[in-house]
Amino acid sequence: MSTPRSVEIDADGVTLEGDLILPEGATGIVVFAHGSGSSRFSSRNRRVAQHLADQGLATLLFDLLTADENEIDMRTRQLRFDIPLIGSRMTAAVGWVATADPTRHLSIGLFGASTGAAAALIAAAERPEQVRAVVSRGGRPDLAGRHLASVKVPTLLLVGGNDEPVIELNERARERMTEAGECELVIVPGATHLFEEPGKLEEVERLATRFFLEHL
Repeated sequence: MSTPRSVEIDADGVTLEGDLILPEGATGIVVFAHGSGSSRFSSRNRRVAQHLADQGLATLLFDLLTADENEIDMRTRQLRFDIPLIGSRMTAAVGWVATADPTRHLSIGLFGASTGAAAALIAAAERPEQVRAVVSRGGRPDLAGRHLASVKVPTLLLVGGNDEPVIELNERARERMTEAGECELVIVPGATHLFEEPGKLEEVERLATRFFLEHL
């Protein structure tokens, strides 16, 4: 099992904390964007990241907000829904991965949960020459707005079968992603928004791993 190393990402004049796992021989890396109110310590994202690392893919989990911003957000709950802000931070993280010595040789995929899915799709639209694939888990891709039409990379949208409002939002978003070479919506039966039910997060791990190994 690879040990995470702490990294600092410069993004629009702020420094963001991250954890990088870099398995020996990795040829691809998956950058994670956590959902609203979460952080790089999200237990679900860390589980998925460790599974990907076990399959030979590098992973980067990082905080979309600084420590000071997180304190403000815990009181106001506003920054977590600032999609332009977190989209910009995700785009900056892609730029960091593409130029940092340990990772610049790796093909880049993005994994977004909840509002983080919108951030991932914005980054994919802004960095088409660097991002190779996107996976969304229980995501809000609709919040990427006008950027959806500019996403050109293969995209996998994973939604719980019991998360009906989000299913509809994902269907609408997929209809707007007319430039994506491949955009697949997969409904995981019996799962709710957080995929907390037995075996459902394992299904996410399996589907995401297969998708990233194919495209990275």
